[in-house]
Amino acid sequence: MLDVRRLQILRAVVTSGSVTAAAANLGYTPSAISQQLAVLEKEAGIPLLERVGRGVQPTEAGRLLTEHAAVISRQLAEAEAAVAHLRAGRTGQLTIRYFATAGAVLMAPALAWLRTQHPGVRIDLKMTDPEDPLSEVAQGRADLAIVVAPRVRRHDGVRFVHLLDDPYRAVLPRGHRLAAKRLLDLTDLADEPWVRSEQPGPCLDAILDGCAAAGFSPNFAVESEDYPTAQGFVAAGLGLSLIPDMGLANRHPAVVIRKVRNPEPVRAIHAAVRETSPARPVLDGLLAALHDAAGR
Repeated sequence: MLDVRRLQILRAVVTSGSVTAAAANLGYTPSAISQQLAVLEKEAGIPLLERVGRGVQPTEAGRLLTEHAAVISRQLAEAEAAVAHLRAGRTGQLTIRYFATAGAVLMAPALAWLRTQHPGVRIDLKMTDPEDPLSEVAQGRADLAIVVAPRVRRHDGVRFVHLLDDPYRAVLPRGHRLAAKRLLDLTDLADEPWVRSEQPGPCLDAILDGCAAAGFSPNFAVESEDYPTAQGFVAAGLGLSLIPDMGLANRHPAVVIRKVRNPEPVRAIHAAVRETSPARPVLDGLLAALHDAAGR
């Protein structure tokens, strides 16, 4: 196989017209240049240079390899530039997973920042359930995922970065007997029919754990898997519900929202990244932008 470094030496000799001039340009001795050319000719299996007066000129094979050396030199320069752009976060791709209520609050402002600061970075963005993308992150198929942290905040290959705590609020029909109170104890809701607003998983776990700490298990009379539908059921008088604050951006006009205490159920929102992920300025910048969005 032809050695790329020796091809560049050949090119230097051909363009400068002599071994001595090439040696001066490259910072080598003439004998070192001659030795490298001799090895290259042996690799090529054909003479590459011939003497003309005090200088040298390329044979047909020498001209051919010199042309290829020029192409290789350009490609190497382009490769080095591409890696430099990737290292600086000017190009590349980020694969991101998020769940619905994190989209408008966290993902949208963070991506707006990313587009401004790293316009050349491509984004592969997909909405998933709150805990589904952890395996994608661990296996390197996703660079970052917004998740609700599971009860056991350990997942092989995944590092959790806390963004915010999202408290659950009581959602009641207007005119409900508890609506007159500005602050509810969780036990106030114990004997009421409930509208389930969450699928099984870490979000529902936050509700069930809070109720267990208050000494009861909620009576789910109606099941819903999205917040607008749950509010509609509540507004129709089918029960009350607990919905996280981030899920109440669009409130149904026929419900009231009340804070809950003793305890206040909370779901912890985290960014999940690969534990062994190499340092990437663009990923670090996105995490910082998510922190800023979470703090607003």
